Amino acid sequence: MYNPYPYDDWNAVNRPAVDDEVTDALVSGTKASADFLADVFRKRLETVKGRNCIVAFDGYISADWKRTINLIVQNLEMTKTEFEVIPFSGIYKKADVLDKELDYYVGEDKIKDPVSLFGKVYDKGFEGLLDEDKAASLQSELEHFKQGNIVKSKVVIVYGNGCAIARYRDLYDWICYFDVTPKESILRARRGSFGNIGDRLAKPVKTLIRRCYYVDFEVAVRLRGELLRDNKIDYYLASDYPDDIQLLPGVQLNNLFNKMVRYPFRCKPVYLEGVWGGTFVKRLRGLPEEMRNCAWVFDLIPMEVSLVMEVGKRLFEVPFSTFFQKEGVALMGGDCMKKFKGYFPIRFNYDDSYHSNGNMSIQVHSGKDYNVENYNELGRQDESYYVVQVGHHAKTYVGFNEEADPKEFIELAKKSEKDYTPIDYQKYIHYVDSKPGTQVLLPAGTIHSSGRNQVVLEIGSLTIGSYTYKMYDYLRADLDGNPRPIHTYHGERVLKTERTTRWVRENLVQTPRVARQGDGWAEYIVGEHDLLYFTLHRFEFEKEIEDDTNGKFHVLVLVDGEQVKVESLDHPECSYIQNYMDMVVVPANIGRYVVRNLGNQPVCIHKTMLKDGFIDDNQ
Repeated sequence: MYNPYPYDDWNAVNRPAVDDEVTDALVSGTKASADFLADVFRKRLETVKGRNCIVAFDGYISADWKRTINLIVQNLEMTKTEFEVIPFSGIYKKADVLDKELDYYVGEDKIKDPVSLFGKVYDKGFEGLLDEDKAASLQSELEHFKQGNIVKSKVVIVYGNGCAIARYRDLYDWICYFDVTPKESILRARRGSFGNIGDRLAKPVKTLIRRCYYVDFEVAVRLRGELLRDNKIDYYLASDYPDDIQLLPGVQLNNLFNKMVRYPFRCKPVYLEGVWGGTFVKRLRGLPEEMRNCAWVFDLIPMEVSLVMEVGKRLFEVPFSTFFQKEGVALMGGDCMKKFKGYFPIRFNYDDSYHSNGNMSIQVHSGKDYNVENYNELGRQDESYYVVQVGHHAKTYVGFNEEADPKEFIELAKKSEKDYTPIDYQKYIHYVDSKPGTQVLLPAGTIHSSGRNQVVLEIGSLTIGSYTYKMYDYLRADLDGNPRPIHTYHGERVLKTERTTRWVRENLVQTPRVARQGDGWAEYIVGEHDLLYFTLHRFEFEKEIEDDTNGKFHVLVLVDGEQVKVESLDHPECSYIQNYMDMVVVPANIGRYVVRNLGNQPVCIHKTMLKDGFIDDNQ
C-alpha cells in the first residue's frame, strides 16, 4: 500500500519566465485568499442588484474548505452581508448504500487478493454516487437562488467534492477549485483527516486508500479534467498547506501553464521506504536521517508527483496530473492524448536496493486483456530496468532458466504462500550480471526482480493502480512486521512461462545499436520491442547533442555525468539545468532542442519516448 515519506524535496523547482499578470494575481496565505474571495463575492452583490451570488467550492479528494469558508463568513458578517452555506456531502447516497453498490469495484476476495490491494476502476462519475431525490432538491434550490428581483440578496456557498458537476455548473456565478497533491492526500488519509465520499467516519486507512484509488480519486480526477479543459475554474487554490493556501484566478492559471509547457521541466519527487530499500539515493539527495532507507523514488509517476513553479518570490505547487490535464496536447501531442485518453502514458521511478538487505520480490505484471477484464483498467503493465549504479555481485533477474520447470516453481510458490516454506529461487529464475548501462525489458507476463546492491531506473506503461503479483518474497515481513502478501492466484494466470534464458537474451537484454552519430556524440537504441509501446535510447557525448521531439514528448535522465543544460533551440530562454539522476520532461511542442554538458566528464543520458506507430499498438 502506497505510503509516501513526509518529506518535501524543494530542489525540483521550475523557473519559467512568468508574466507580471500572473505574479500580480497570485494571492498567498489562507486568510488573504479568504479575504480576497469575500471581497469578490461582496462586490458582485453590489454591482448586480437583485440577484444572489452563488459559488461552488469543489476540489480534489481530502480538500478542506472549512477554514477558508469560516474566514469568508467572518468577513461577510463584519460587513453585514447575508450568506448561506450548503454542504454538498448531504447529497450523496447513504454510506451503507454506497458500500453495497461499490462492492463490485472494491469488494474483497481473499483467495485472489489476500490483503485486498486490487479493485476495479469506477466509471460512473460523481453522478453515480448521488441520491437522485436529494440531487434534484438541491438543483431546485439553486435554481430558486438564481432568480432575479430579490429584495435581500446574499452569498450562497455550496461546498464539497462533486458540487461542480455539469448538472449544477451553469447555476454558479463562480467555481473555486481547491487542489491537493496526491502525496498530501495520502498523508491526510493516514492522519485520519477525511473519509471516503459519503462516509461520516473514516474507514481503516488501507480500506480508505484502496477505495480512493479505484473510486474517489478517479471521479475527482475526471471532474477536474472537465473543469480545466472547459475553462470553468474561476479561482484555483493550491491547498496542500492549510496555513498557506495560494489562490490564482483561472485565467492566470492558464497563463502560467501555457508558459510552463514551453520549457523542459522536472517534477517534484516522492520518496518511499521499503523492506529492501537501499541508501544510494538517500545519500545523493540528502534525504532525512530518520528515513530507514529509500526503496522507491517516484520521480515521474504521473498520478503521484507534483510540479513546482517559481512565481515571483513564491513557489506554486500543483499536481502534475492537473498540469497535463490542461496542457495535454502541447505536452504530449494530439495522437498521445487520443490514444491514452488524456493520461501521461509512461511512468518513471528509481528502485534503490544499494547496500540493502535483499532483492526485490520475484514478481510479474499483467497484460491488457487481464487488466481490462479484472480491473476495468486502461491497459497493460509493462516495465523495464536500466541499471544506473551497482555494488558487488549485483544481479537482475528476468525470465526462467532454460533447464528449469516453471510449473514446478509455480507449485512451490503456492506452497510457500500457504505454508511459509523457502524456495531455491535461483534454480528457477534466470539472471544477468548487472553493470551500469544494462537495459532489461520486462513486457507484461515476464517474471523478474531487481537484485540487491543496485539502483535501477524503472520505466513502465500506464496503469492507474500497480498490478504487481509477488510470486516469492523470501519469507520476509514488511516494515511493520507483517508478512508481505503473495499473489500466486493472479501471478499463475499471467505468467509467460515460455520466456526462458534463450528468449530473454534474444529479446529482452539487447546489445545497444547506433541510431545516429556525429563528431563527439552518438545516440543508441538500448531497448525496443514489439511488446512495448515506448522505446529506450541513450545519448553519449562530450560537449553537446541536438534532438527534435517531432511532436512526441521525451523524458531525459542524466545517468552518468555531473550537470547538463536542456535548452530549446528555437527559444533558448526555455531551458532547465539537470543534475545527476534528475528526470526532465521535454514537451512535445518544443521541437528542436540541445543538451549541453556543463561538467568535466563525458555524459550519458537515458531517453524515453513513444515508439513510432504507437497509435496503432494493440498489445
